[in-house]
Amino acid sequence: MLILIHKVKFKELFNSNKIFNDLYHSKIMMKRVVSGVVLSAILLLFSCNEKKEEKQEDSVYPVTSPLKMDTIINKDFVAQIQSVKNIEVRAQEKGFLEKIYVDEGQYVRAGQTLFRIMPQIYQAELLKARAEVEQASIELKNASTLANNNIVSKNERLMAKAKLDAANAEMKLAQIHLSFTDIKAPFSGVIDRIPLKLGSLVDEGDLLTTLSDNTNIYTYFNVSEPEYLNYQTHVADRGSQNVSLMMANGEMFNQQGAIQTIEGQFDNETGNIAFRAKFPNPEKLLRNGETGKVRMTLPLKGALIIPQKATYEIQDQKYVFVIDRNGVAKSKNIKIAYELPDIYVVSSGISQDEKVLLDGVQKVKDDQKVKVKFQDPKKVLQSLKLKAE
Repeated sequence: MLILIHKVKFKELFNSNKIFNDLYHSKIMMKRVVSGVVLSAILLLFSCNEKKEEKQEDSVYPVTSPLKMDTIINKDFVAQIQSVKNIEVRAQEKGFLEKIYVDEGQYVRAGQTLFRIMPQIYQAELLKARAEVEQASIELKNASTLANNNIVSKNERLMAKAKLDAANAEMKLAQIHLSFTDIKAPFSGVIDRIPLKLGSLVDEGDLLTTLSDNTNIYTYFNVSEPEYLNYQTHVADRGSQNVSLMMANGEMFNQQGAIQTIEGQFDNETGNIAFRAKFPNPEKLLRNGETGKVRMTLPLKGALIIPQKATYEIQDQKYVFVIDRNGVAKSKNIKIAYELPDIYVVSSGISQDEKVLLDGVQKVKDDQKVKVKFQDPKKVLQSLKLKAE
């Protein structure tokens, strides 16, 4: 019986060892399969990379040179808009604001009454001055009669005449003071805000409103010293003095303006000088205090021009790849003077005789050796539809 039990246990143990061995061999086989798959993938990846590198090395990239030429550009300048006539309407006499004949934003005609300051005091002064004139006239008449009859000297008549002249002067002064109680528009225009209300006590010199004539408007804008010099020294290249105006909503104003004057000196802090252009405003669309952008044509002599697609940007800085004699790409930082459709005007960073990578700036790396094919810069710019002279 004991022998039978041992045989059974030995058989179970044998079977368990067999299962263990099968599992062990299965794991070994799985590891070998996985290792083979990984090795195949690595070899395939290296093979692809080698083919890709060979393909990149076989690629031929177009290059060109910056083009130096004379051209003209349109540049926008931030402008302040002012009415040709814009004045403050102030009280010339002291008193209570008795009448307001206009409203804010109203268009008024020249000579139209705008305000009235209580005139009773000045009316009384005028009546008194007229009475004094009448009295002086009577005295002069009597003195003249007596002088003609040799009763009084001629000096008495001259004294009476002087007294009448003084009375007339006082009456005219009283008339002027009374006229100042009616404030009238000196020219046609638009009424601005009215800060005082009916019944307010007005002192001499107090602001009543502002009056603007918007039939024509001035635009003032600042120009840098180099741009000013180019504008002044290349009169023939700049064509007419006409300028355009972009309004605050981004639309172009439907009237053309003309540059009229340039200020006498530069601002020491900004290095700019102010230009003034005048625009007709027949529809009264533009008003005093608005802003906009004046679009001005500027001549450029010997401008260095490259296509925009030849550049790439890192942290707001512009770069190009310059290809040296050995065909190695070197990145260079450039400074942009002006931006035009599809092209840049370069102020510094590259020279005219250098070769710049035209296409593939996102594929090529710094210090990479590449095969290149030179393209005529004039033909390159013509393909970009450059409009220049």
